[in-house]
Amino acid sequence: MDNKLGFHDNILSRLLKTRDKQRDVLVLNVLLLGDRQSGRSSVGNALIGGDEFQTGTCVSGVSMTTELRVLSRKFPAYFRRQGAESDLVLRVLDTPPVKLRPQSLQELCPGGVHVLVVVIRVDQLSENSLLLSHTESLFGPDWRRHAMLVFTHADQLEKAGLQPPAFLTQSSDWLSSLAEEVGGGVLFLDNSCDWPSIRGRPIRDQLLRLSAKNHHKALQF
Repeated sequence: MDNKLGFHDNILSRLLKTRDKQRDVLVLNVLLLGDRQSGRSSVGNALIGGDEFQTGTCVSGVSMTTELRVLSRKFPAYFRRQGAESDLVLRVLDTPPVKLRPQSLQELCPGGVHVLVVVIRVDQLSENSLLLSHTESLFGPDWRRHAMLVFTHADQLEKAGLQPPAFLTQSSDWLSSLAEEVGGGVLFLDNSCDWPSIRGRPIRDQLLRLSAKNHHKALQF
């Protein structure tokens, strides 16, 4: 009897391994965009579920991100597609707040970019028209369909007595227009808590919905 149980256990184990090997894998390239100290690297950490991206400032007060960096993380059986479990692999590219070089992006992300995450700090708003125009020069006018907007330090809005809708209504034209145009919608993150460790799943889910909305097609440079 014990031998029969062991035999069946071995067969079940092999079947599970075979099914796991055949499981579909979706690989998404995600590009983070934002100014110094916007919380860009923290959003990257939330997406991959770790703390590998450097956050904070140097002694001089400038951003610690000085070069384009790519980190990858696999999430087994993360979602279902066509009735079957699928693995999700995120390749997250963190960018320094300078003009992006197409050559560097193509080397690190030859398949293009599936989702662009624009990170803006609510208490340090500045004119980002140069960043936006440069992004459009890289990807073309359709880049907004592949973008989502993330506001960090949203706890500052509560201190100012503002709700997110009112904040967007009172924002400058470029920001309110961007919030309306991005295909992935807007997300507000409260920096009074350790949100990278607790908001990773909601950010990933919103990102996955956006990519599915675009049929998982990547923007080409």
